Amino acid sequence: MGNCAVITTREREIGVYLHWNGGCDTVEPLLKYCELQGYRSPSSDGYGWARMCQVMGNYFGGSLSLGIGDYTTDKRMNPGDNGIYVIEGWKIVDRIYAYGDPYEQQVYDFDDMLREFDNAMPERLRLGEFLDSVEVPADEVRLGDEVWLFGVGGTWEAYPVVGFGQPKTNRIAVWIDAPDGRREVTYPDRPYAARYDHDGDFSWNSNNYVHGDTARIKPRV
Repeated sequence: MGNCAVITTREREIGVYLHWNGGCDTVEPLLKYCELQGYRSPSSDGYGWARMCQVMGNYFGGSLSLGIGDYTTDKRMNPGDNGIYVIEGWKIVDRIYAYGDPYEQQVYDFDDMLREFDNAMPERLRLGEFLDSVEVPADEVRLGDEVWLFGVGGTWEAYPVVGFGQPKTNRIAVWIDAPDGRREVTYPDRPYAARYDHDGDFSWNSNNYVHGDTARIKPRV
């Protein structure tokens, strides 16, 4: 008896076994939580597997319901119930079932599960208020928004946006689709925050800038 699932990657080298909470309504929030924590993914190296198991083990508690081992074949690894999740990065890219397409479990709310995982973590590792953040396109960030930036110590901190531009060195490239079908690199103005200053200037340090296509900000009042 259980609600089983196995999580693996395209390479089929390692498999994580969940005896309970194998539904998509737990696995998708689990992967998202690991992504929000800034963990390297299992697709890149073994640390991703370790961090995923850390999060799930904290949530389960005890010493059962979670396993990890060498992946053999899809047939041998298939646990029934929810089958096998194949991930790339922190996204599900394939599902493999033993008994056809089962009913997709949708019992747990996505955001509630993110908070359940967070509450089970040691206090100093929790995301806390960051889970209330809103993801917006980087070019829609406004002056005065409080933007979340990831730190060297592996934590998220919010800082007010104080300007737009590019650092003098280590400029931030953005690739765009050109009319001829090629990809071109551009250096558009990017939002930067009051994080590391130099005589009151925050534009100089590339670590003050939003680098991706999207940014996470505190909800606007």
